[in-house]
Amino acid sequence: MTTPSPKPAWTVPESDEAPLESVRFHGLNAGPKLLVLGAVHGNETCGPNAIARIIEDCRAGRLLIKRGEVTFVPVTNPKAYRQNTREGDRNLNRDMYERPQPVDNEDRIGRRLCALLREHDMLLDVHSFRGEGEPFVFFGPENNTGSLESFRHDAAELALAACLGVPVAIHGWLDNYVQIIAARERLKLPPLAVTEGYGTTEYMRFVGGYAVTLECGQHIDPASIEVGYVAIRNTLALLGLVDASPPPSALKTIIHMVDVVICETEGDKVEGNWKTGDAVPAGAVMARRADGTAVTAPVDGFIIFPSATAKPGEPICHFGVASKRRP
Repeated sequence: MTTPSPKPAWTVPESDEAPLESVRFHGLNAGPKLLVLGAVHGNETCGPNAIARIIEDCRAGRLLIKRGEVTFVPVTNPKAYRQNTREGDRNLNRDMYERPQPVDNEDRIGRRLCALLREHDMLLDVHSFRGEGEPFVFFGPENNTGSLESFRHDAAELALAACLGVPVAIHGWLDNYVQIIAARERLKLPPLAVTEGYGTTEYMRFVGGYAVTLECGQHIDPASIEVGYVAIRNTLALLGLVDASPPPSALKTIIHMVDVVICETEGDKVEGNWKTGDAVPAGAVMARRADGTAVTAPVDGFIIFPSATAKPGEPICHFGVASKRRP
């Protein structure tokens, strides 16, 4: 059983107009520029708590940044953080780009955050999740020159995902998002743009860097703070910003997202107590339609993001298979 997490270690001003606060350490030798974000979603406090510990270590000399630069943004969405809600006005980690005329809280943050992302070479975005399950990391596509998400740093990005200390890595997010768009069109629901699937990591890849999203565990689990703290230290070691040996890979499972089960009508719902990363044998019932029709796994695979609250046009769950990619 989990217990409520400790009081957040970072505070923010009681104003929607407060600036984003960042803390940057400059090594005295050349090296890469790392950005670490916490609380992109305001109720995910493991990021601010883990980052606060790392900053304290750096200031006390227990952790010396010898090369390159690291910038920490403990609280990326102050309004949502103050409210202890996922969003301020909307999801900051969707439809991210610089808006010349921002209209809401996340627009205003996004305009500054995109500029900050462009200043760096790689990103570690620290999150947590609501349900049960093992910590995992999202990473991006293989090298490609396509129109959806062109990329040229697949080996470096997968190495970053592998060093964090979590057992599961998942890729294929944007391809699955395209399937969500197609399903909504088929159901004659309000359309979504592909850019709705773009968040911090997608924007970092767009501007030429690489990035991963770390999901540290449940929001309320104090252990999620330790997962984030270890991951940040491991990242600093891997990139050579500190004098420490890079950790070995902890990955046991790499999942390629290949399909999505969409809620088509009220009453469609996930079946069973699935958690992200659970293995699903071929033929197992993943969801059931309102008319009783079972939706089964087409092959052996894995459940990702099962949702008991999906509305028409939203994913009931994603489905993945064992990936061929290796660090």
